[in-house]
Amino acid sequence: MTPRQLDPLAESYSRRGLRLPAIERVEGSAIPQPYRDLLVHERDMTPTLEAFHGEPIHLRVMSRGAPSGILFREVVLVATESARPVEFGAIRIRLDGFESSARELILEGLIPLGTILNQEQIPHRSDPQRYLRVEPDQAVARALETEAREPLYGRHNLITGRAGRVLAEMVEILPPWSG
Repeated sequence: MTPRQLDPLAESYSRRGLRLPAIERVEGSAIPQPYRDLLVHERDMTPTLEAFHGEPIHLRVMSRGAPSGILFREVVLVATESARPVEFGAIRIRLDGFESSARELILEGLIPLGTILNQEQIPHRSDPQRYLRVEPDQAVARALETEAREPLYGRHNLITGRAGRVLAEMVEILPPWSG
């Protein structure tokens, strides 16, 4: 896969002078459970993960930048009560696609984008572009607080708004399943 197909994760790694971990494209049907139910859909990840884990999720921003109206973040979604990381990702958000109240919440960096979209009742669609099998490297393992070396699964996703305008692009990687 090309780095463009893995943006904004490829951009994040490049900024830090790191090589991307081994990542390959997989068909959604080839993803094992429970990853398949958590990734292969057109819903927002935050409410999907909240329902699966049975607790609210908050955002931990690991790095960020906002060149020319585009917010770039590397984040971990964390289950609030158990403090478990439930997703690692990199996201590029087009700030001009949001009204000021939503933009302020996004820039504050405490609430996941999926929660903001629903809370602010912003019409949108989740549009997965590809599904991924990821060999975790040190950066991914550290973000997800795991020493596991088995393959992880994720997706490259677009969030679109009215008239199909791209609001955000992201790569989302789930931690190892231990249930």
